[in-house]
Amino acid sequence: MTTTAIAELRAGAHGAFGSILFPGPEPPGDGQAREAALIFSDLNLDQIIHAVTAGRDDYDLKPFFHAPLRDVDTIIYRHEVVRDLDRPRVADALRRFAQRFRELRQHLTLVSNLRYQHNRNGWLLHSAIIYCETVLSLQSDLRHADPNSRGLLALRDYLIDYTASDYFTELFAEAKRIKAALSTVRYCVLISGLTVRVRRYEDEADYSAEVAQCFDKFRQRAAADYRVAFPDSANTDHVEAEILDGVARLYPQIFAELDEFCMVNADFQDQVIKRFDREIQFYLAYLEFIDKLKSAGLPFCYPRITTKDKAVHVRDGFDLALAAKLIPEKSSIVCNDFHLRGNERILVISGPNQGGKTTFARAFGQIHFLASLGLPVPGSDARLFLFDRMFTHFAREEDVTTLRGALANDLLRIAAILDHATFDSIIILNEIFNSTTIHDAKFLGRKIIDKIVGLDALCVWVTFVDELASVSEKTVSMVSTIVPHNPALRTYKVVRKPADGLAYALAIAEKYGLTYERLMERLKS
Repeated sequence: MTTTAIAELRAGAHGAFGSILFPGPEPPGDGQAREAALIFSDLNLDQIIHAVTAGRDDYDLKPFFHAPLRDVDTIIYRHEVVRDLDRPRVADALRRFAQRFRELRQHLTLVSNLRYQHNRNGWLLHSAIIYCETVLSLQSDLRHADPNSRGLLALRDYLIDYTASDYFTELFAEAKRIKAALSTVRYCVLISGLTVRVRRYEDEADYSAEVAQCFDKFRQRAAADYRVAFPDSANTDHVEAEILDGVARLYPQIFAELDEFCMVNADFQDQVIKRFDREIQFYLAYLEFIDKLKSAGLPFCYPRITTKDKAVHVRDGFDLALAAKLIPEKSSIVCNDFHLRGNERILVISGPNQGGKTTFARAFGQIHFLASLGLPVPGSDARLFLFDRMFTHFAREEDVTTLRGALANDLLRIAAILDHATFDSIIILNEIFNSTTIHDAKFLGRKIIDKIVGLDALCVWVTFVDELASVSEKTVSMVSTIVPHNPALRTYKVVRKPADGLAYALAIAEKYGLTYERLMERLKS
């Protein structure tokens, strides 16, 4: 069959399925990350993505995790796929497919590195058969697994059409026919000194069997096996290549058919299936990562996504990056809740140092970001807003080359955020203005809150300035708590309550006998 005819047959195999990540037959490209790289390090999302994609470098998955969505239907589409993958029969089928397709890629990489034509063609033929068998197995597995998601149902229908197409059926039939023909090839190699001759096999007796039978009567006990094992390698040296060339001249018709098959089908993979092999790893990698945490009792849920209002909430949320570090150490994870209602937009987090405030802010950002990828998020229940962009402002080391101080850098960075943020943005600020006086921090903080209130954007602000929690009806105070009878110990719980930094100071002063009354008693004595 000519190359043109094969191309026409391949073009006839099509369906409505285009991507397991996006609904519809025409998926977009990988897309560009809409978020600045800074947010990934600020929120420790870079640690999460690195851990999720570890061991899967050949799939190049990171672009998928750097491109949050702005379409609710696409997020629901992904939720449906993940729910299907929660079913062992579906997950097992796709893992088997992924394993076999990985073997196929290894074979094709081998083919591209082989020097000798006949050897290369033989491995390409073998790869084509593996490909056809793998696709047929996936089609059969999906039929029996009975998926519910739009994505896997569309893939199943696509595979049914594709495997019934003229191109696929002829590819598989021709590959099996040529393999069967090659299995009939018999030849002898005659070696005399440095001369090697190849001729057809002429039903010569197997003398090795006769020799073994002759000496078997002298066997007294199990003897060591001194036979030399030939290396099982896809590569051939120049002598083996010459022998193979000789065999090809003895069987010109069979090897001509092999050459023709490999020329016409050098790129036999369907691009939609090839794309699916990569894209399904987006789900499998993430689910494999969170399964370890779920086994430790941590909750994950499918968030309800809204673009209509900003009444968001999360129950039992936690910092995913921190959990991934602590769970292997058998350490406990503290979960926290948060909610915003009505006109509330800004969570102002205050409380003692090392009380979990920054961890809470990171969890807020992580949960919203993972939700925008269409993935399950930390928590037992969640309703989240689909943002357009996320901005973060965490402490940075001063850059002496800029000749600017910490306060100037803080102001420039926050100004850039406010210039680009919109009504649909999320802003996360962590301990800014620490380098200035409390008076200036209050003044600047009020100005920034006024700007964020004007944008009506969602915001989390970790601050030592308690007063910022009550400057607007859109601000909500949340406080990291302490152990009541021992204020030096943190609970790492962050709860909705009025800011009470002074109460912490008094509690600590009482613990160490440093209140005014105790000090006066000591002075009198």
